[in-house]
Amino acid sequence: MSICLGIDIGTSGIRTAIVDDAGAVISAAHTNHILQDETNINADLWWQSVQSCLAAQRLALADLGLDLTCVDRIGVDGTSGTMVLTDAHVTPVTKALMYNSTGFFEEAAKIARHAPEGHITQGSNSALARALHLIREDTEGSAVHLLHQSDFITAKLMGVGGHSDENNTLKLGYDPETQTWPDWFTACGMPPALLPEIHPAGSAIGGISTEVASSLGFRPDAVVHAGTTDSIAAFVAAAPLVAGTAVTSLGTTLAIKMLAKCRIDDPSIGLYSHRLGDDWLIGGASNTGGGVLAHLFTPDELHHLSGQIDAAVASPLDYYPLLKPGERFPVNDPDLAPRMGPRPAKDADYLHGLLESIARIEHRCYREIVARGGQYPDTIFTAGGGAQNHTWSAIRSRVLGLQVSNATTSQAAVGVAKLIG
Repeated sequence: MSICLGIDIGTSGIRTAIVDDAGAVISAAHTNHILQDETNINADLWWQSVQSCLAAQRLALADLGLDLTCVDRIGVDGTSGTMVLTDAHVTPVTKALMYNSTGFFEEAAKIARHAPEGHITQGSNSALARALHLIREDTEGSAVHLLHQSDFITAKLMGVGGHSDENNTLKLGYDPETQTWPDWFTACGMPPALLPEIHPAGSAIGGISTEVASSLGFRPDAVVHAGTTDSIAAFVAAAPLVAGTAVTSLGTTLAIKMLAKCRIDDPSIGLYSHRLGDDWLIGGASNTGGGVLAHLFTPDELHHLSGQIDAAVASPLDYYPLLKPGERFPVNDPDLAPRMGPRPAKDADYLHGLLESIARIEHRCYREIVARGGQYPDTIFTAGGGAQNHTWSAIRSRVLGLQVSNATTSQAAVGVAKLIG
């Protein structure tokens, strides 16, 4: 039996999960990130936070009469597009830039001169623009590796950098179908030597560093695997890897992903595909979702008002709920205005209209996949806080035309551990 450790580098903290080869969770742990100055992020503090979480994991295992020497395989997921430049010893030579860092207009202009129209790397908040900005910050030219967040932790575990996966590198510009980087990269200022070697997500890369194994308590022959992004790891945790299976995440925003046999990309509406094994994970993320509801109602109000809604009856109200202008998917429009009115006299009617409208946006997301040659989901699992609202689930089932089910778990640490199992 193989025992796998998944390490999830989340936005608020680190989670680890140890699972057996049947996917059952043996033990889990969580620690918060070390607080950082958001304008000057030190990637080494991510590694310190990981080590703290692994210390907590050792204590949890000790309660079961186990330790980290039971782990055969290790995998890491992180936020897509978060990256740093390091030297050959995996020491950062620049600050790290987070997935939501934006405003890199000079770099975006360079990309626009060379990249095809609508390419995934276009824009002042693209992963490539972020990478080019870091290269400009490396004034001494000491960088050897461009590493995503999960790549950096993987490199620390192995004691060597230069490796990444097909999922994290998609938005940087890597094409997982042709297994190539764009031929115009050098022209826009990306040195090929900085780019990592790419591996299929979940595949074995190499052994753990002898020093790290000794200091953290791993067995010396533990194998480190290529990681993935946090959202893909959450999908693997939430759903079986069967084509036609989809996961809708109802958190602050709404995100959908569906496993399919064919690749579908349409940057014009914010739709992308990640390779996952022999299949493709098609998806996108909308700015609508629970964040709008939380802005308008308290948790108690949401619970009370939801109980007054007849989910079997469609609301006549037609909204596009957003906290501020701008949408990513199924409409890619940075200036799309929220549509939140008119507001009816009864709060329950207003909430009904909002829930119904978000469900219609979710339905449109899946129909956009169908319109581009994909299939409609056979099964939809739901993750995130919105999954707990039974009225919303009933509305969604009616609008989507199929029964939705709540995911047993959507913990990314569990997902990445299952992916490498």
